[in-house]
Amino acid sequence: MGQDLPGRLPAAFAFTGGSSFTDFLKVAAPDLLPGRRPLPPGAGLGDVVPHGTTILAMQYRDGVLMAGDRRATMGNLIAQRDIEKVFQADTYAAIGIAGAASLGIEMVRLFRVELEHYEKIEGTSLSLQAKANRLAAMVRDNLGAALQGLAMVPLFAGYDPAVSDPAQAARIFSYDVTGGPYQERDYDAIGSGSLFAKSALKKRYETGLAEADAVRLAVEALYDAADDDTATGGPDLTRGIFPVVTVVDADGFRRLDEPQVTEVVRAVVDARMTRPGG
Repeated sequence: MGQDLPGRLPAAFAFTGGSSFTDFLKVAAPDLLPGRRPLPPGAGLGDVVPHGTTILAMQYRDGVLMAGDRRATMGNLIAQRDIEKVFQADTYAAIGIAGAASLGIEMVRLFRVELEHYEKIEGTSLSLQAKANRLAAMVRDNLGAALQGLAMVPLFAGYDPAVSDPAQAARIFSYDVTGGPYQERDYDAIGSGSLFAKSALKKRYETGLAEADAVRLAVEALYDAADDDTATGGPDLTRGIFPVVTVVDADGFRRLDEPQVTEVVRAVVDARMTRPGG
């Protein structure tokens, strides 16, 4: 009497009034949320977990581009040389993470489920602004961990297929550890090498770049970031480890294949042999 029979799902699974998977998880299994995990007392945890570094995004003629280096650091050590920090969020959006890598990747996975869950429940996808707002709520939920040194911030970019003008359809959103979002104009970068990447973009960016020119500029900016920031990984010609470059346009998300990125990277490296400063 009053107890669930063996094998019966908890009551939370029978509730159909919400379209947010995160809200459902807060009721059904709050301990699975990245920001709800119990942490040891004190601060300074940031040096004992791998951290992702430089991610950049920029608008170009047909949409928006997002790219990132492949290095993860743990203090003064290289924790991983080929980590991936740029992901597909859904058909028309990309997300990159900097900071505590494990929390960031977990948040990306949860965000992807959040978008898919909403679409299944409502029969339509969230607007680009609504996606950015949902992500902001997840970042705010991680504030407790951030205050203990496990800070993680995303960079979000997407394309609104309902807008006819690509310049208006493509948008970039940045965040801080307390949430956001903040809509950026033309380009933005996050992570330890963001200062140098943004400086490179500031000098070379032009409105209405073709996709090929935007890809070259992204690789150049990541090269400059790696040149001045030890936590950002530059092109590794020996191991064949190169940046991840993705684009989102009217046809949706697309990751550039490895041969295409390799060709651009080698052209940039060859050019830097005679002009190291770019």
